[in-house]
Amino acid sequence: MNAPEPDELPGLDLHRLRAYLDVEMPGMVTGELTGELVQGGRSNLTYIVGDGTREWVVRRPPLGHVLATAHDMSREHRMLTALADTSVPVPRTELLCQDEEVLGAPFYVMEYVRGTVFRTAEQTETLDEQQRQDLSFQLMDVLADLHSIDPASVGLAEFGRPEGFLERQVRRWTKQLKASHSREVEGIDELSQRLAASVPTSGRVGIVHGDYRLDNVIVGDDQRIKAVLDWEMATIGDPLTDLGLLAVYWEGFSGLENNPIAKGVGPEHGFPSAKQLFARYAERSELDLSDVDWYLAFGYFKIAVILEGIHYRFIHDQTVGEGFEHVGGLVAPLVAQGLATLKEA
Repeated sequence: MNAPEPDELPGLDLHRLRAYLDVEMPGMVTGELTGELVQGGRSNLTYIVGDGTREWVVRRPPLGHVLATAHDMSREHRMLTALADTSVPVPRTELLCQDEEVLGAPFYVMEYVRGTVFRTAEQTETLDEQQRQDLSFQLMDVLADLHSIDPASVGLAEFGRPEGFLERQVRRWTKQLKASHSREVEGIDELSQRLAASVPTSGRVGIVHGDYRLDNVIVGDDQRIKAVLDWEMATIGDPLTDLGLLAVYWEGFSGLENNPIAKGVGPEHGFPSAKQLFARYAERSELDLSDVDWYLAFGYFKIAVILEGIHYRFIHDQTVGEGFEHVGGLVAPLVAQGLATLKEA
């Protein structure tokens, strides 16, 4: 990595970071720090930093308009630390800083795991048919393993409030929508109301990733998942919310133009269908999938709200990187699909 100019790394002052690490983790950094912003993230900002010998990852909230509950660095850090000795692969955490004087926001430092993050169709096209199936099923196995963990066994008993989880989730994302309100979106209020009126009874309580999908995992050269990333929305609650959200990323963006969010996955790219993923998950999990359509519709709503928040930040010049100009156009089609899913159910 080349040493960047200060304005090339918005949100990360390398000199201040080095000074802080030298005090908190003496000897950790042995050379001049260089860094780069990892492109592709739509939420928290992720940087790879190195000293010429070792490399780490720094995570911090986005600049500007921030919904605090969705960008809590301490929650993400705590979840990664708790899962370190489980069957779920995660990066090793190094340090959490909640002093906003250092970088202007809380941040944490974690291990840099080498591998590939499959974000585009060009990347997934390098996989053959068997590799696509194996990776898809492995994705479901890791998710089922995560959901099988007793939160109390890894020190997360008090991490969330599972009672009334789904009702609160609908209220929370409705509130997030109002916090990023900048325009009228046809059907989104109806979707929120219909979800609230038809909440299913939750089954087993488990760890919820909150944004589980192929481009949030690192795949090694051996085609094995080396690390699950982006735990900023993790909590304790109904695990099937992860399954519904994954299915939307898998197939819900099919046919949508100018889509920078979910590319290169699903049947149109030679991967198994969402139904096949559900079947694989069911083989490894004891959870009841009979109400999965509600979770699918909720997934459409949640992603629509997230994208509306990104659209809000984009129109207020508060995003970093490229690919945000078309995000707003994806919201209404996702809402329509969410409503259609509920009607079919």
